[in-house]
Parts: sequence; C-alpha cells; structure tokens
Amino acid sequence: MAQTKISIVNTSNDSIKKFEADRFLTNHNSFEFNNIDDAKHSPLAQQLFYLPFVKKVYIASNFVAIERYNIVEWKDVENEVAQQIEDYLSRDGVVVSEDAIKPKAAVTVYAESTPNPGVLKFVCNKVLVPNLYEFTSIEDAKPSPLATALFQFPFVKNIYMEKNFISITKFDIIEWEDITLQLREFLKSYVEDGKTILNDDAPKQLKKTEEAIEQKFEALDDISKNIINILEEYIKPAVESDGGNIEFISYDDATKKVEVLLQGACSGCPSSTFTLKNGIETMLKDMLKDTAITVNAING
Repeated sequence: MAQTKISIVNTSNDSIKKFEADRFLTNHNSFEFNNIDDAKHSPLAQQLFYLPFVKKVYIASNFVAIERYNIVEWKDVENEVAQQIEDYLSRDGVVVSEDAIKPKAAVTVYAESTPNPGVLKFVCNKVLVPNLYEFTSIEDAKPSPLATALFQFPFVKNIYMEKNFISITKFDIIEWEDITLQLREFLKSYVEDGKTILNDDAPKQLKKTEEAIEQKFEALDDISKNIINILEEYIKPAVESDGGNIEFISYDDATKKVEVLLQGACSGCPSSTFTLKNGIETMLKDMLKDTAITVNAING
C-alpha cells in the first residue's frame, strides 16, 4: 500500500479547488461528474459526493478538482477533503473503473446524396452490421433497436442497412435540409454510446447467417450461381456506393427471365430502375453469351 500525498492548489475560480496527487491517477484521461449517479464508474467521486457541499467532481491525470456549493467556504473544509482523498488513494482505492477509462472510439457519420431524391445515405467510419438488412415498418424492425428508434421519427419511411452505412427513405412531407443534421447527430450519438444496432438473434431470425446464405446459394442451378457472381462482382459495388443494393431473386431457364430486387436508394427510383435494368441485362447477355436473357427489376 503506497502512501499518496495530496497538495491543495487554488484555481482562478473561487468555487473550485484542486487536490493534486504525487502520482498519476487516470492514465492521462479526464472525467467530469455532475452527481453521484453520473459517477457510477468512479468510486472516489461517489465517495466525495456524500459531502453535502460537493457540486461537481473533475478527475484528471494527477489531480481531483471539486466545485463546491456556496454553503461553505473552502478554507473551512479543504484540509478535511485533502485528507479524505489522500487516505482513499493510499488504500489503493479505485479512482475510475476500467470501463470508464476505455476511451470511446471516435465515431463520424456523414450524409451522401443518392440517385433517388427521396433517399439519403448516412456513412459511418465503423462497421454497423455484418450483412444487409431492410426494414419497411416499425413492426418489421423489431430485430433492430436502431431501426426501431429511427422509425420513431415521423418522416422515416424505409431503412436499409449494410456494412458501414444506413440509407433512409423519407416521406415527402419534409425536405432533407430540415432533417439531415438531426438524423446524422442521432446516428452518431447512438453508435458512440454503444447501443444495440441488431439483436443477437437477428441474423438467425431473418435468415441472414452465413450458413443460411451459403445453403441458399448451393441449392441453385449453375446459371443462377453465375448470375449471382456477376451481380456481386460487377453490379453490387456500384449500387452500394449509391446507398442501395441488388439481390438475385430467380432465373427461369425456359423463359430466360432474371428477376432482381432493388433495395435502399435504388428502390422506387424510376431512373435508376431503368438504368440498372438495362445495364444488368446488357452485361448478363454479354457475359453469359445469351441474347435471349431479359431482366425484371422489382423495387423492394
């Protein structure tokens, strides 16, 4: 048990007194606590809040700073407080728990326009979901607490999530310039706070596990597999960059008809539907060497 010495240091604010230790306390991190509940990760700060005159507690690399209420003067209590902190630290008391010391990963979220004027793409600097998910209603969004929270906004019509981005489709009752900042800040805070994006059982519930996807692929005929591979390699990257997705639905060998599902920003956009349909049709005809192939693009 190492003895810790505390020195009392005045500050430019008469209400705040610093109690400086002769060792590091928080591994160079800084914390501010406004009440005893706020200080749940700091046993030291919680103990100090039992003093009736303590208003705020600041803990930095090698000091504790306390802001007092005006019911006492520092000259009457500072020595007692310094002794209390010194005794606590000398007993190797926990200053701040490891959970609080772990720095939050810096999260950035920015908005990108898409070819569909009713859809905006919000891109995060970290992976959000392992697979793609689309939710069209709050009932549909039960496996995703984040999607459920987004549907609380009255202007949110549809939510599409993939990898590190979320595409949101709005109702026409409002313009993007009125809500973009609100949505961006909401998403940033949600991810920073470590809140649940998908429930643990969501991939299984929605048949989005790697095993389920693999089994579905292996059950297809060879031409269907080739079509999926072409879509994945040549079409999907461009579609994803626009905040959307394309999924293979079916291939009929008798009619040479391919059906694909458009999701996210690509869904409901007449120009992108027409462009994608023709582009996919041309590519499949060329790469599969079959000019009879037609493509039907369905909006999700």
